[in-house]
Amino acid sequence: MKPAIEAFHDPVTATISYVVHAGPGSQCAVIDSVLDYDPRSGRTSTHSADRIIQFVRDTGLNVQWLLETHAHADHLSAAPYLREHLGGAIGIGEHIRSVQKIFGPVFNFEPEFHADGAQFDHLFVANETFGVGELEATVLHVPGHTPADVAYKFDGAVFVGDTLFMPDVGTARCDFPGGDARMLYASIRRLLSLPGDTQLYMCHDYPPNGRGVCWQTTVSDQRERNIHMHDSVEEHAFVQMRNTRDATLGMPTLLIPSIQLNIRAGVAPAPEANGIRYLKTPLNVL
Repeated sequence: MKPAIEAFHDPVTATISYVVHAGPGSQCAVIDSVLDYDPRSGRTSTHSADRIIQFVRDTGLNVQWLLETHAHADHLSAAPYLREHLGGAIGIGEHIRSVQKIFGPVFNFEPEFHADGAQFDHLFVANETFGVGELEATVLHVPGHTPADVAYKFDGAVFVGDTLFMPDVGTARCDFPGGDARMLYASIRRLLSLPGDTQLYMCHDYPPNGRGVCWQTTVSDQRERNIHMHDSVEEHAFVQMRNTRDATLGMPTLLIPSIQLNIRAGVAPAPEANGIRYLKTPLNVL
């Protein structure tokens, strides 16, 4: 069954979240939701997530899954807020454990934090299939941007996370801890081996040259036009390009707060003795 797909663009973080369902009144999945965050004040808000809640309720949907393609470094996940208001299980790829092992010590998490993925409701293994009501999805492990990236493949549609961008933007960076350009090349080639008319849905868009925001393309379009990964690009050239380019990129603005929450399934650290929750900024580490 072909999924119905509703996209929600957050212009502040350039993120696109999705609701995937079989039609009004059906079960649905929410992919890569956004919790609004002001880095100047440390305040969160729920405008982006509330748009999703309103759509789900207006369409009579029942949330079965709250899916993450990876532990994002550019926005905070709203999955716990959506679970509180709509239900659903928070799912991510099992290799989130690797990311937790990398970043838990960086932020000196409390002793009660265990890098076992238990903070999430479900850890998907590679090629696992699962249902969203009448829809069937398959989990594709696509490491490279991080060790834990996954894509969610429905009938004729794949949600690729940060692995690919629109053809005129290219591909994900690989310079975060655990990232690897050779792994990303292999992951993208796997995605681009799917049928040419497969619809690919991006998690972000950073439009060049004043074009409008876009988030959907096809395998054929990527193979023909992607500026980093069209069909004639070989592995060694991609790896050299990616590593050279990544060395020029600055750190994402929201990496420090995002990672701290997102490897906890979006749940903030427990309040300290004064009743206030804190995020940490490590000095001279990242």
